[in-house]
Amino acid sequence: MALTAETTPITRRLLSIQDVAVYTGLSVHTLYAMVSKRRIPHIKLGRLTKFDRVEIDKWIASKSVKVHRPFQVLAS
Repeated sequence: MALTAETTPITRRLLSIQDVAVYTGLSVHTLYAMVSKRRIPHIKLGRLTKFDRVEIDKWIASKSVKVHRPFQVLAS
């Protein structure tokens, strides 16, 4: 089977604000607020605001809360 535009998935590196809202579960309004405060990595292309998928993944990883000690079950 030949690869065509219909059968080849497009994996875009740059995402729109709506894409990032779906990807992160954050609202578009929250993302715009974070962009204006420079709290999330983004790219300005003229009037467009785009997000690099790799940078968003790194940003999410940097916000992860690490476990300091393992969970222990106490015997009853």
